[in-house]
Amino acid sequence: MSGQRAISGAEAGQAVYTPRVLRIYDLLVHGVSNPWIWRCPTPKLVELYDRCASGRHLDVGVGTGYFLDRCRFPVEQPEIVLMDLNEDCLEAAAERIRRYGPTTVHCDVLEPVPDDLGRFDSIGLMYLLHCLPGTIEEKACVFDHLKPLLASGGCLFGATLLSEGVRRGVAARYLMSAYNRKQIFTNQADSLDGLRTALESRFSNVEIQTTGCAALFVART
Repeated sequence: MSGQRAISGAEAGQAVYTPRVLRIYDLLVHGVSNPWIWRCPTPKLVELYDRCASGRHLDVGVGTGYFLDRCRFPVEQPEIVLMDLNEDCLEAAAERIRRYGPTTVHCDVLEPVPDDLGRFDSIGLMYLLHCLPGTIEEKACVFDHLKPLLASGGCLFGATLLSEGVRRGVAARYLMSAYNRKQIFTNQADSLDGLRTALESRFSNVEIQTTGCAALFVART
């Protein structure tokens, strides 16, 4: 329509997360979808944060801030930077963990990110990759954009929902198909082998564990 800007693939994947949706997100995703459809109970994802989140942490694709609010940081007052294309998510997550005084960065991680953020001992990408447009090889450019921000000995970690190489029940297949049609997800060709190749070509030490439809990964330089 004349006068309206076309919505990019990255914007389409995050546009659904309005303030209204964010108010029920935790119930829908962590209470229903994770345990019953994706078959990856949320506590397993919290455990990943407990293990990997550091005292200087960058979170990319922040959602509601659920994991940062619930995980155990190794220090009492971690330094946290939140990065997202969706300003509603940034606002919601920053408010939720306001006790830590987080910094917010509004940007598209599919593009080069600001280079003045310093280095981080941990970078989290929880449930981000399956929302990004393109093939897994194309969306893996986020690793290239974030790797320079990783301190020596630090780790990049997260989880993503896959369509190939994992166990998907009937409900998971149906819901993923619906989400792909609506462009909430773009993961119809995302595979475990593709994820492993993308990570191992960029990092020297890669761990991947599958639980239901989810692949939980930890990568170190």
